[in-house]
Amino acid sequence: MNTTMISSSSTAGMAGLPLGFVAPGLMELVLIGIVVLVIGAVVGLVIRSLIGKQRQFRAKENAGAITARAREDAERLKKEAQLEAKAEFLKRREEFEEQTSQTQRELRDLTKRLSKREDNLERKMDTLAHKERLLEQGQKRLASKESSLQGREKQVAETLAQQRTQLLKITGLSVDQARQMLMSQLEAELAKESSALIEQRVNEAKEQARAKSREIVINAIQRYAAEHTAEATVSTVDIPSDDMKGRVIGREGRNIRAFERATGVDVIVDDTPGVVVVSCFDPIRREVARESLERLIHDGRIHPGRIEELVGQVKKELDEKIQEAGKQAALEANIQKLHPKEIALLGRLSYRTSFGQNVLRHSMEVAYLTEMMAEELGLNGQLARRCGLLHDIGKAADHEMEGTHPEIGLALAKRYNEPEEVLNAIAGHHGDIAATNFYTPLVAAADAVSAARPGARRESLERYIKRLEKLEGLANSFSGVKQAYAIQAGREIRVLADASKMDDSTAMKTAREIAEKIEHEMQYPGEIKVTLLREVRCVEYAR
Repeated sequence: MNTTMISSSSTAGMAGLPLGFVAPGLMELVLIGIVVLVIGAVVGLVIRSLIGKQRQFRAKENAGAITARAREDAERLKKEAQLEAKAEFLKRREEFEEQTSQTQRELRDLTKRLSKREDNLERKMDTLAHKERLLEQGQKRLASKESSLQGREKQVAETLAQQRTQLLKITGLSVDQARQMLMSQLEAELAKESSALIEQRVNEAKEQARAKSREIVINAIQRYAAEHTAEATVSTVDIPSDDMKGRVIGREGRNIRAFERATGVDVIVDDTPGVVVVSCFDPIRREVARESLERLIHDGRIHPGRIEELVGQVKKELDEKIQEAGKQAALEANIQKLHPKEIALLGRLSYRTSFGQNVLRHSMEVAYLTEMMAEELGLNGQLARRCGLLHDIGKAADHEMEGTHPEIGLALAKRYNEPEEVLNAIAGHHGDIAATNFYTPLVAAADAVSAARPGARRESLERYIKRLEKLEGLANSFSGVKQAYAIQAGREIRVLADASKMDDSTAMKTAREIAEKIEHEMQYPGEIKVTLLREVRCVEYAR
């Protein structure tokens, strides 16, 4: 307070003093402040040095304690390691001693077995030596017998030579003539005996198999009686008027050309009233053309643009129908795990005919017949039905791929990983390859039964006549055959044999040879029965 007042007064008093003048009291105060600051700094330095020394002392104490604890831990770990090492050493020594004892026991057992084997080998050597002595004695006896036999053979040869010379003198024949005569007699006797033996075996086999096979086949036929449909190779479309015919043809034929180009068929427009004929070897294209033409006639708008649009629509719808038909066939036959392409091929078979018989319905019928016969024989009915359904699948692509329909079907079935039984049934149901399982002959039998049903298939008249002529010609080509007649619509060939040139045993052989030649050289549905008649007619006159 005093200082403030002094300062105020001094300030007030110095207001009139010169600028370089300083009051004596102010200087003292400044000096005192400087001294106080110096003393504070010195005291601070002393205190800081004391604190640092105290911290160093404490750090030294802590370091000593840590060092002591570390030494104690090291001693403790060292002792624990020594104990563990001793325990591990004792354990390893025990294991070594145990292994050593076990090895010693095994060595003792091995030594015993080796000694036994040595004893057995010694006994076997003694036995072999005894057998060798016996063999030597036997060889000596055989050598003596062989020498005696050689002497006897010389005597027999000399005797035979003498007898042959005497026979040649008596008969007046040379050796070659006598040999030829003997061979001819032996061949004639062998042919008769072989024919008789074959006839006996065939009759026995027929007696055993006829009843069972007839029962199985008839039972299968009676259990499954399918209807038959016949389709033409051309399709006809009804035309309401001649004016519509002109519209179908179009100006300068542009409509009919556009239609043929879009469908790939031949359209025949002639003078027949009310009808236009669609012709094509591909049944799918023919069906597309028929359906498209009917829709165009019903719609009335016939021009190239509309034709292309409608044909594309019909193709798409027909593809869906084909897929659906294949699914229905697989579902009806209860065949699982068919490839989608196989289902489409089955659907295509619904538009394919063979001798007028619908191939899909034929395949369904063969599938059921094969299953029934297979189950009668104790085989897998499901696998048999699969073989029967797919046996003609090659016909769905026979106009697109080269080869016969069994070859094409085999290639397709291999592509879709069908079982080996199905592959063999497809390739061998016409006898093109040998059957490797029981399902192939069953499929062949069912195929023949389905094709041989009355009304199942039909042929053109010209082809039918040529087949009958060829059948009669094959039978007439055999020696001893006087005349052959094809009867029962080509299902049977009646052969009349010349009794003076053919005996009973040869007749059986000739009938079998005729049947084999027909099988190898002709193609026909079903089977053909060969009946050979040998008749001896004796005529005398009483006068």
